[in-house]
Amino acid sequence: MSELTSHVPDPRLLTTYAEHGDGYAHRLNPWTKVMVLLILVVAVTIAEGLAIVTGIYAVTMVAYAAAGLPVRRLVAWYTLPVTFVILIAGPIAFGIPGEPIFSIGHPFGELSLTWAGVDTFLTLLGRGLTVVTYSLAVWMTTSYADTVHVLGRSLPSPIDQVALFAYRFTFLILAVIEDLLKATRSRGGSIHKRFRENRTLYGRIFGHTFIRALERSETLFKAMEARGYNGDLAVYGDVDRPPIVEILGVAVLGIAVLWYAVTVRYGVIA
Repeated sequence: MSELTSHVPDPRLLTTYAEHGDGYAHRLNPWTKVMVLLILVVAVTIAEGLAIVTGIYAVTMVAYAAAGLPVRRLVAWYTLPVTFVILIAGPIAFGIPGEPIFSIGHPFGELSLTWAGVDTFLTLLGRGLTVVTYSLAVWMTTSYADTVHVLGRSLPSPIDQVALFAYRFTFLILAVIEDLLKATRSRGGSIHKRFRENRTLYGRIFGHTFIRALERSETLFKAMEARGYNGDLAVYGDVDRPPIVEILGVAVLGIAVLWYAVTVRYGVIA
């Protein structure tokens, strides 16, 4: 368990769910999960209106909970994506015309939030949380060996190598930061003060983490070279093709999204 914060998903916890879980989602073929993820991204992108986006999110959330994944932790993990949406979509919401809910005066005029602005903000938030929820579900229901296989077969080189090393190196970074935090607490330090009061400590932790991570990465690379690494991280294991039932399910889902796009969203076929 990560000692940093409950608002950031701990890769070790996610990997534990992936390796030891036994829900229905764990038994799905990894290729099926990836294809559904792509279709889901398209679906929430072209979905028009808050009601449809909310429906897609509700279905995703039900599937997440039915897979036996932690719903309470998910609420805390929403902190970062919600903050990101607020920073991006918040100013946009205040610029959409319509019936105002409230107005704020400022030297250059009046800033108002309308019902249409709230609708737009909630729609963008629903799109983001839908993708985040499903992505976490895929991570927590797919073993590392299967993940490595899918990345190695779907991404071009050297992007696949970068992705695999970045995943593995995440655990090293977490270990370094937690060691530094333990050392800070054992010496009477605290990271829960205001940023301005603790900015020097934050800077030292960040700098030391970078240096230690760089040193360990060089050691790791030398060790891999000594073991014959030549720029291609071997992918062990194999992932079979999805069964016909899952292929048909993905096909139906894809056709449904395509039908919505050409008939409702873009009106190509009346």
